[in-house]
Amino acid sequence: MSAPMHASSILGGTADGPIVATVEPLSFWGGVSPSTGTVIDVHHPLHGACLTGAILMMPSSRGSCTGSGVLLDLILTGRAPAALIFCEAEDVLTLGALIAAEMFGKPLPVLRLTPESFAALSRAKTARITATSVEADGATMPVMPPRISTLDLSDTDRAILEGSQGLAIQQAMRIICAMAAQQGANRLIDVTQGHIDGCIYASPANLVFAERMAEMGAQVHVPTTMNAISVDHANWRAQGVPASFGDPAARLADAYVRMGCRPTFTCSPYLLASAPQAGEAIAWAESNAVIFANSVLGARTPKHPDFLDLCIALTGRAPLSGVYLAENRRARCIIDVELPDNVDDAFWPLIGYLAGHAAPDRIPLLRGLVSAKPSIDDLKALCAAFGTTSAAPMLHVEGVTPEAEGAAIDGAERKAITRAGMAEAWTRLNSGPETVELVAIGSPHASLGECRVLAAALAGRKRHPDVAVIVTAGHQVITEARDDGTLASLEQSGVRIVPDLCWCSISEPVFPARTRTLITNSGKYAHYGPGLSNRVVRFGSLADCVEAAVTGRVPARLPRWLR
Repeated sequence: MSAPMHASSILGGTADGPIVATVEPLSFWGGVSPSTGTVIDVHHPLHGACLTGAILMMPSSRGSCTGSGVLLDLILTGRAPAALIFCEAEDVLTLGALIAAEMFGKPLPVLRLTPESFAALSRAKTARITATSVEADGATMPVMPPRISTLDLSDTDRAILEGSQGLAIQQAMRIICAMAAQQGANRLIDVTQGHIDGCIYASPANLVFAERMAEMGAQVHVPTTMNAISVDHANWRAQGVPASFGDPAARLADAYVRMGCRPTFTCSPYLLASAPQAGEAIAWAESNAVIFANSVLGARTPKHPDFLDLCIALTGRAPLSGVYLAENRRARCIIDVELPDNVDDAFWPLIGYLAGHAAPDRIPLLRGLVSAKPSIDDLKALCAAFGTTSAAPMLHVEGVTPEAEGAAIDGAERKAITRAGMAEAWTRLNSGPETVELVAIGSPHASLGECRVLAAALAGRKRHPDVAVIVTAGHQVITEARDDGTLASLEQSGVRIVPDLCWCSISEPVFPARTRTLITNSGKYAHYGPGLSNRVVRFGSLADCVEAAVTGRVPARLPRWLR
């Protein structure tokens, strides 16, 4: 480390420990075990590493907004990293650390370095962080103090901060202002609706936070929907879910309902009648929902972390930063996609997954896809997979998404997704036995159109007796499928439709315990599934999933459009 290098303090605190450094971002939800502090993302270079007590260095986080809840739980149980060091903007884990300090008196230092300083420090084996310096390998790097807030608050905002509307909303506004300061926002913006992701029982910390806010009398200020939760709320006891898990998971959902949130329990809120319009400023959490809202609907919302989603819903106010601002919605990376002939539905999640790897920290413009004429469900799959591998809150698809024309900045970075790259990624996501015991559909929650396509593909055939076929979907879609006969057709084929849960929150016994290998058409679950379920995961098209459902096998081969 050389003298001109320095670190910027985002959240204060002291720490010392071994440095664990990576150049690849990591999602704490689905990537780190709350019970051990170990990296469980099998696709990440740090897989198997224990982060407890380490100074974790990575460019930023990625993936799920629920990472803030996982980090909060790790802090409260003593399993967290000793400090976090980033070299890019980061909100999700920062918010988890902020909640730990603000509400529980447990600070965890968060620093941001320049790329040069980050590269130098990452080569050290250990480091010691104080309020004024980072010491490593006999050298000292000064730490600049946290940014002083220069927020231009309204009279109502100031009154809330002074406690005029009660403790809960006062605490919420304090958290919002702290996040606004670290984001560099100068003022707050009104939002029209919220979507809560923190209702997933990622850890006991999620319940502690929600019940504490509810006990303080919190009530949402704007219409607010709720993400998928961790149990089938009405049926978990009958399903044999242990009370030790089912009770706190249901209590968590109930706490948000008490605070005025709608019990929609879906990770696809853009399928609801309340979906936002183009240009509407909203406050959504849940990575796939945020990316779809920005990219496909043209609404405006940063990827708000868990806990901040509730704070914004309570106040109706959010930091004016990120993709609320038009200049931050432009593409800083152009990705040219080599489009094979006659692609099927598996193409879109695969491209989203690869686009996230190509643009892990910036909004991309995807080119070369317009002639494939993606459907809304194709774009849904694309956005969900992109959010798994990128921290960016949106993408553009030339000729397809509403803000794509002229989206790229001058001098945008150029990347390409080739057929060879697709084949390599397909193989990486699709290794495993040909025999499968579970078909997993609905990550994110299936649309009515997807349910109809599945019913037509099965065409009345019965599932193999050794294969479970489970579709997760929101209540609105399940009702529509019941009304038009789709649900009856699926059930006649042996398909089980599960509400409230999504695949990233399903656990045994709803997840069939005898499963050794599963297949999914979701790029998102293909990535997270191995770590979350501890099973082998295959990835394929809907036709592949139907073949597995009926025969119990699906050949391990490239799709026709890649051969």
